[in-house]
Amino acid sequence: MSDMPRPGKQTTERAKDFKGTLRQLLSALRQYKLSLIVVMVFAILSTIFNIAGPKILAKATTALATGWIAKLRGIGSIDFAYIGKILLTLLAMYLCSAAFSFIQGWLMTGLSQKVCYDFRRQISEKINRLPLAYFEKRTVGEVLSRITNDVDTLGQSLNQSVTQLITSITTMIGVLIMMLSISPKMTLIALLILPVSLVLVMLVVRFSQKYFKAQQATLGVVNGQVEEVYSGHNVIKAFNREAAVLEDFNAANDKLFESAWKSQFLSGLMQPIMNFVGNLGYVAVAIVGSIFAANGIITIGDIQAFIQYVRNFTQPIQQLAQVSNMLQSMAAAAERVFEFLNEPEEDQLADPARRADPACIDGQVTFDHVRFGYVPEKTIIHDFSCNVQPGQKVAIVGPTGAGKTTMVKLLMRFYDVDSGSITLNGHDIRDFDRSALREGFGMVLQDTWLFKGTIMENIRYGRLDATDEEVIAAAKAANADHFIRTLPGGYQMELNED
Repeated sequence: MSDMPRPGKQTTERAKDFKGTLRQLLSALRQYKLSLIVVMVFAILSTIFNIAGPKILAKATTALATGWIAKLRGIGSIDFAYIGKILLTLLAMYLCSAAFSFIQGWLMTGLSQKVCYDFRRQISEKINRLPLAYFEKRTVGEVLSRITNDVDTLGQSLNQSVTQLITSITTMIGVLIMMLSISPKMTLIALLILPVSLVLVMLVVRFSQKYFKAQQATLGVVNGQVEEVYSGHNVIKAFNREAAVLEDFNAANDKLFESAWKSQFLSGLMQPIMNFVGNLGYVAVAIVGSIFAANGIITIGDIQAFIQYVRNFTQPIQQLAQVSNMLQSMAAAAERVFEFLNEPEEDQLADPARRADPACIDGQVTFDHVRFGYVPEKTIIHDFSCNVQPGQKVAIVGPTGAGKTTMVKLLMRFYDVDSGSITLNGHDIRDFDRSALREGFGMVLQDTWLFKGTIMENIRYGRLDATDEEVIAAAKAANADHFIRTLPGGYQMELNED
C-alpha cells in the first residue's frame, strides 16, 4: 500500500541533444582509442587495395582491346601473358583487401561488444546506487528497455557505423584522386551529382531524426506495459480489465508503429533516391567518355575504370546516408543510457564529522515534528511526532494513503524528511551510513519477491554470511519451518519468481 502516486502513461521524450550525446559517447570510448586506431588502419588499407583495382584492371582491358583490334587487322595478337600477370596482381590485391576487411570487422565486433558489456556493467552498478524514488516514478519495463534494447541498439549501430564511416570517407577521397588522374573534365561532370546528393541526404536526415527518437522512447513505453501486464496478469483477470489493458497497449503500439514506420520509410528512401541520382551521373559520364575515346583522348580501359569509379563514388555517398541514420538511432539510444547513468545517486556515506556508530542502536526510535511529501506542493505527513522505546511493539493503522508505508520508508532512509528529524537513540538517522542503518532493521516487504535459487538462499538474502542453523532458526521464528520441510527438497527446493 504505497502512498506514493503511481505514474500513468509516459510522455514522449523531448528532443535529444545529438552533439552532446556524441561527445559523451566519444569520451566513453577513449579507453578503446588504440583498438579504434587499429580498426581505422585496417579499414583504410582494405579500402585502398579495393580502390586501386579498377585502375589496374583498366590496363588489362586496354591490352585486350588493343590486341583484339591488332588481331583483326592482322598486325598483332592478344598478349595473354601480360594480361595474366595483371589479373594475378589484381587477385592478390583483392585478397589483401578482403583479409584487412575481415580483420577490422572482427576487431570492431569485439570492440562494440566490449562497449555493450561495460555499459551493462555500469548500469547494473548504477541501479544499486539509485534512490527508491527513481524506480517509483518509472515502470520496470522502461528501465529494462535502457539495459537491453538501448544498449543493444548502441552496440549494433556502433559496430556498423564506425567501419562504414571510415571506409566511405576513404573511398570518396581515393576514388576522387583516381578519377582526376584519368580525366579532370569527366571528373567535373561526375561531381555535379554531389550537391544534389548532399541536399537529398540532408532533407531525409532532417525529417527522419525526430521519428528515430520517438521510436526509441515509445519502445520503452511498450516494454513497460508488457512487463506490467505480465506481472499483474492475475489482477487484470480478477477485475475484468482485459479490454482496458488491451486498449492502452494498442494505443502505445500504434504510436510505436507510426514512429517506426516513418523512420524506416524515410531511411529506405535514401537508396532509390541515391541510385537515381547516381544513374544520371553514370549516363553523363558514359556519353562524354565515348566521345573522348573516339577522339583518342583516353583509352577504352580508362573509360571502363572511370565508370567503375563513378559507381564507387556514389556508393560511399549512399553509405554515408545510411551511417547518418545509424548515428541518429545510436544517439537516441546512447542518450537514454547516459540519462540513466547520470541520474542523481543516494548519498551512501554520512558526514564523517557527525557519523554515528551503528553499534549504539538498541531500538529507541523518535519521530520529532516530521514533515514530508513526495512532491513539495503535496505534503503527506504533517508535523508527526512519536517515541518508541526498545522492546515496545507498535502498530501503525490507517486508511490507504494515510502515510503508513511512507513512515517506514523514511525510517529506512529511502527518502529524507523535509523538516524535523528521525533519531535512533538520540542520533539522527542521517548521521548513519545508509547501509549500516538498514542493517539494523528486519524489514518484511509488502510485495514478496523470490529470487532464483533455493529456499535456504532466499532466506539468507538478508545476511549472506548466516549459517544454515541460523537460517533454520529464523524460519522457525517465523513459523515457516514445518511448511518448508513438507516441500520437495525442503530448504534445498529451487524457487523462482513464480
